[in-house]
Amino acid sequence: MPELLLEILSEEIPARMQARAADDLKRLVTDGLKAAGLEFTSAESYVTPRRLALIVDGLPEKQPDVAEERRGPNVNAPEQAINGFKGSLPEGAKIEERETPKGTFFFALVDTKGAETKDVLPGLLSKAMGDLPWPKSMRWATYPGRWVRPVHSMVCVFGGDTIAVTLGEVTASNKTVGHRFLAPGAITVTDFADYKSKLRAAKVMFDPAERREKIEADAKALCEKEGLSLKDDPGLLDEVTGLVEWPVVLMGTIDDQFMELPDEVLSTSMRSHQKYFSTLGADGKLAARFIVVANTETKDGGKQVVAGNERVLRARLSDAKFFWDQDRAETLASRAPALKDRVFHAKLGTLDEKVDRMQSLAATLTTFVPEADKDKVRSAARLAKADLSTGMVGEFPELQGIMGRYYARHDGEDAAVADAIAEHYSPLGPNDACPTKPVSVCVALADKIDTLVGFFAIDEKPTGSKDPYALRRAALGIIRLVLENGIRLPLAKVFAEAHATLGIGDNPAEDLMAFFADRLKVHLREQGVRHDLIDAVFALGGEDDLVRLIKRVEALQAFLKTEDGENLLTAYKRAANILRAEEKKDAAEYRDAPDPGLLSDDAEKALADALGQATPAIEKALATEDFVAAMHALAGLRAPVDTFFDDVTVNADDAALRVNRLKLLNGIRSALDGVADFSKIEGK
Repeated sequence: MPELLLEILSEEIPARMQARAADDLKRLVTDGLKAAGLEFTSAESYVTPRRLALIVDGLPEKQPDVAEERRGPNVNAPEQAINGFKGSLPEGAKIEERETPKGTFFFALVDTKGAETKDVLPGLLSKAMGDLPWPKSMRWATYPGRWVRPVHSMVCVFGGDTIAVTLGEVTASNKTVGHRFLAPGAITVTDFADYKSKLRAAKVMFDPAERREKIEADAKALCEKEGLSLKDDPGLLDEVTGLVEWPVVLMGTIDDQFMELPDEVLSTSMRSHQKYFSTLGADGKLAARFIVVANTETKDGGKQVVAGNERVLRARLSDAKFFWDQDRAETLASRAPALKDRVFHAKLGTLDEKVDRMQSLAATLTTFVPEADKDKVRSAARLAKADLSTGMVGEFPELQGIMGRYYARHDGEDAAVADAIAEHYSPLGPNDACPTKPVSVCVALADKIDTLVGFFAIDEKPTGSKDPYALRRAALGIIRLVLENGIRLPLAKVFAEAHATLGIGDNPAEDLMAFFADRLKVHLREQGVRHDLIDAVFALGGEDDLVRLIKRVEALQAFLKTEDGENLLTAYKRAANILRAEEKKDAAEYRDAPDPGLLSDDAEKALADALGQATPAIEKALATEDFVAAMHALAGLRAPVDTFFDDVTVNADDAALRVNRLKLLNGIRSALDGVADFSKIEGK
């Protein structure tokens, strides 16, 4: 069966957009093919800096024929309606009258011949290309629409024939070009295998996975030759893969005068501006070598390319060294007052005001973080944002905090204070290290809690996919700080104290706890913790200690995996359903304890005795946070509850006996709801 080859050649596509564009092109085209009834065997998309390519294999030569039946108006309908129906039918349609339960109607049998695939493709492909959702796009003189970059040419070949697909004023042909510098001549292609082979000969490696693998392998080989190792940087590797069509990996040298700069400054300068890879020595420290990936081959083996990149890097690092020397000429503390001139948010004041709030809150948090020195915490909070006023952070914003630690150490600040300055932004994501040092934990929590409380107080909450102030990330950071360090932090109380310091809007503690419940589900999902159990514990109300909450949830999850747990959950739902129905019917609630004198059946007596023993045992276990013991006490109810439902009729004819048994059911409900709101728990 024929294959479809599509290539769009343009000016350079930004590296960050390439993978998504390739996936979107494949999705839009294949969805269009399926909608048109054109099934296929496989589809793959590829991308380079200059071209998007798609290969779809196993397409039929024509659409399938379709037999369709259409019902028209009643035979007694007005003539205008009948003529309108007949006029809407294609030539060759067969019309017949047919009896139905609602009368006699016209029916048309329409046989539609499938169109040739080559005739369907132009419109289908043009629409798919026009619908590509670029994050940013542009206009240019010869194209009436928008595209990521000006399009030079297109290839569209189906079964060896050229398909005249258009994109603006560009019409597809069977010709493309090779590498911009190494083989810019025209190439005529007939199918995918021919396309792949000729591009390779023309110095284009069109598969990004192959380019990535070659860059990494060649870089590691160069490092090993020098007794070094390549610094792991998957993000940079992906970006560089999107910058070259024919990767040529080279190694350059860093001047010794710059090796006194902090490693983070060297690697950031090389990475951010030049897209160079850093190398490491045997001691794990940054080595005086860098890896650059060129997009061309030279007759001298890349010597001039390396020399040129070394000159550029020398200028970059000279700037960095200037900032390094100038920043250390003043103390970090002397830069803190400049935060008064930096607005954090129009409604939340300056960064200096935020730091004041952080100091107060961080000092309060020392009560809950063991071994946290209050004076060191206050010092770290005061200096946490000071490096934002330095030249180095102005040049490299991603080094905020990191440079603060270097400058604090230079000024003789305590090591715990310096580390807290660097770590208070963390954790920034699920793969980022979480601070564990007491001073760092206090300052990191204070920063994130102040941000969350502030933005919730001014009603700047995340909505849908929009979260411009990264509040979801801040909440997940707090969750990790609390759970990974085992901090017994009463969140609602801390939120209220943070709001009192802020003094703006209403206390958002209640909204924040609901927000945290959602974030906690996200955080625990990968650990196999059920979201409904988190809901069940939060529904108890007043639970703002995440460590205690997780202990309760883990014990509950383990219990529900047992046979006793499964059966007791089923019994709870049965009891709750009966109570809900009867309380609604009677317009009453049966919350009181049952009358022992009305317990006539052995099964209900046994259940009452079991509840009498289990309830205080559960309460005692919960008070000491022995949640495993609480679940064990619940398990003891399983047998008497099962027997009760097997042997006892709740809705007895005797009204007093019926009410007493409903109160007994409430005992089951109350006992379980003391552990968690079992109504929130999903059964099998």
